[in-house]
Amino acid sequence: MSVASEQAVVASRFAGRVREEEDQRLSPLAARSYPALRLRPEDDCALRTPFQRDRDRIVHSKAFRRLTHKTQVFVAPRGDHYRTRLTHTLEVTTISRTVARALRLNEDLAEAVGLGHDLGHPPFGHIGEEVLDRCLKERFGEDFRHYEHSLRVVDSLERDGDGLNLTEQVRDGIAHHSSRTPPPATLEGRIVRVIDRVAYINHDIDDAVRAGLLREEELPREPIAVLGASGSARIDALVHDMVEHSERAGEIVQGPDAGPAMSELRDFMFERVYLGPAVRAEHAKIAAVVRRLFEHYVEHPELLVEPPRGRHADGDEGLARRVTDYLAGMTDRYCIREYTELQVPQAFAR
Repeated sequence: MSVASEQAVVASRFAGRVREEEDQRLSPLAARSYPALRLRPEDDCALRTPFQRDRDRIVHSKAFRRLTHKTQVFVAPRGDHYRTRLTHTLEVTTISRTVARALRLNEDLAEAVGLGHDLGHPPFGHIGEEVLDRCLKERFGEDFRHYEHSLRVVDSLERDGDGLNLTEQVRDGIAHHSSRTPPPATLEGRIVRVIDRVAYINHDIDDAVRAGLLREEELPREPIAVLGASGSARIDALVHDMVEHSERAGEIVQGPDAGPAMSELRDFMFERVYLGPAVRAEHAKIAAVVRRLFEHYVEHPELLVEPPRGRHADGDEGLARRVTDYLAGMTDRYCIREYTELQVPQAFAR
């Protein structure tokens, strides 16, 4: 038997075996891996489910690699242990898989949504998003939302405009992972939506304490009493609470104690860290960088990369969209480098 024939034996049985296993193992509420629902129909992979294939396409994308140099909360931290947008993405993904497994939902779908949910985040975290949104409103009357741009990345920007051609379920989870949007259509997408908050609230507390912006004893007492004194204890409590209440409800929900406790911690973090004086002190600097580059590229569109020319690219790329695509795709360090070359005489910038 040839090598090709030996491989074909496994491949020919793969999809059928997965279907059978999912029918036996997964909850009736779980998304099924087949059939693949894509904008452009294509043959299935013989050794990966459609959601596993989406996962791999996301991991191998340029946008995913750039997440390692994009801010989560702290801009260009000196320490090695602060979260970046990439480590946040990985934490969301691993926790989401745990929840999906416990609820007998589709782990591969939850993983793909988790890995792709922040691909459209601009440099400098939520401050960068806020500044870019303001610039677009003032100049073009348009908005910027990172979750919308994440969908644009996978649909229209990757692969030189061809896009990744992800399944509808993964695209829906990416586009609706923010609380500012309607909930995702699948329970797996709704897991990522909640776990996104679970992860960033608790790892941002950890980073804020490491940075000296908070002391453990300053955290609000009531939510800490409900959820636990350490980040790992709080995540564990929130995951267990979510699994138990969701199993009974047939929906992704949090319990009457854990949900409000997490919301109180989130409010505390916005007041003391996200919108606090230490981070806001950097806000003006970040705003100056993003705004200056935005204005420069609007005035000099010839400096922008050419719009994508793939089959899924837009026919007539407007200036606002081209500037947005370029700026949002930058890493923190590339953005700073571009600003430095623009503002600082080169003889002094070396």
